[in-house]
Amino acid sequence: MSGPRLSRRALIAGAGTAALAAPVLAKLGGRMIDLALPGGPSLRPTTPAFPGKGEMIVQRIRPPLLETPMAVFREGIITPNDRMFVRWNWPFPTEVKVAEHRVAVGGAVKQPVSLTLDDIAGAGETVEVVAINQCAGNGRGLSEPRVTGTQWGNGAMGCAKWTGVRLRDVLAKAGVSDGATRVRFAGLDVPLTDGAPQFIKSIPLDMAMRDDVLVAWGMNDEPLPILHGFPLRIVVPGWFSTYWVKMLSTIEVLTGEDESHYVAETYRMPAQPVTPESKDFPTVPITAMPPRSFITSHADGDVVALGKPLVLEGIAFGGDAALERVDLVGKGWEIPCDLAAEDAGPYAFRRWSVTLPQVAGDFESIGVRARNVNGAVQPEALVWNPSGYARNVIERITLRAQ
Repeated sequence: MSGPRLSRRALIAGAGTAALAAPVLAKLGGRMIDLALPGGPSLRPTTPAFPGKGEMIVQRIRPPLLETPMAVFREGIITPNDRMFVRWNWPFPTEVKVAEHRVAVGGAVKQPVSLTLDDIAGAGETVEVVAINQCAGNGRGLSEPRVTGTQWGNGAMGCAKWTGVRLRDVLAKAGVSDGATRVRFAGLDVPLTDGAPQFIKSIPLDMAMRDDVLVAWGMNDEPLPILHGFPLRIVVPGWFSTYWVKMLSTIEVLTGEDESHYVAETYRMPAQPVTPESKDFPTVPITAMPPRSFITSHADGDVVALGKPLVLEGIAFGGDAALERVDLVGKGWEIPCDLAAEDAGPYAFRRWSVTLPQVAGDFESIGVRARNVNGAVQPEALVWNPSGYARNVIERITLRAQ
């Protein structure tokens, strides 16, 4: 990836106040796009009117839910900042004063501290990690039968280079006490109504101490855009974005289980397979991402040239482990794909391609199947759950020959 390296102190030196340049309530003046959702209305408006954004698919205006058009993923493994999807649970400040921002570190620590951005930038060495940020509900709108929640297509994901310091180095400023089990985070976003739960999330202590879990201030060699959590956010490579808390304001070390709403009661899925009729089943929190892959060179229903070679291309990722292979699959056949030489790391998108020597007829229901180095592989059939979480079924298209 090209571009200037983001200085560890660029955030502090370069800004006094970060604010949205225009109201978050953008005007919907773009084209309509059909997400081909089987269980409900599929048309969504697009708009380039959100600050710092190109054309995005609008799922909700306030707080914003913006989906990346799939065409963006044809361009490369890094998703530009202006095309990265946006997901907020609650409204957030549209202005942040850098000099006044503090991150409180407390709970089961030896000495609670209140850290400036300069304190955090100096907590340890600067680290860069290329990692996919993906909503747990990505692809939810494709579930059959339909489930509740934002009816995303497959564009609630993106891959960026994140710059910051290790979370463990920030924790060392306070000192983690014996008996600690988890680390919990909160941001500046606030509930819409009194009594509604604040959005807070936690990860196990051993995850918090990993080399690649960051308190990040940089995204693709720029300071975090405010829509993506300026001035700081948590980055947990390989895990769904619900743990990547934005506008970080509080870090709390726990000594027991986390009973907060967004850990104990929601963002959970069945512990075992269920049907739409299932009731009162045990659940587990969503955590690690499974492998996924997509054809990006062609869309469902595209026409290809009869009797000519066909090159198919796309992206894939291994989830919480490196990608091992991608196969093109049809009805009773499969062909191994070539992985691109460019490899940005185990948590990044990887390009793949395959050349078919001659188109002899229509390609009915073809897709690609990813497998990671731990042996996790995409399933042929959807593993349904009531929230549409962690979708990784093989995504299929049909191409017409003429």
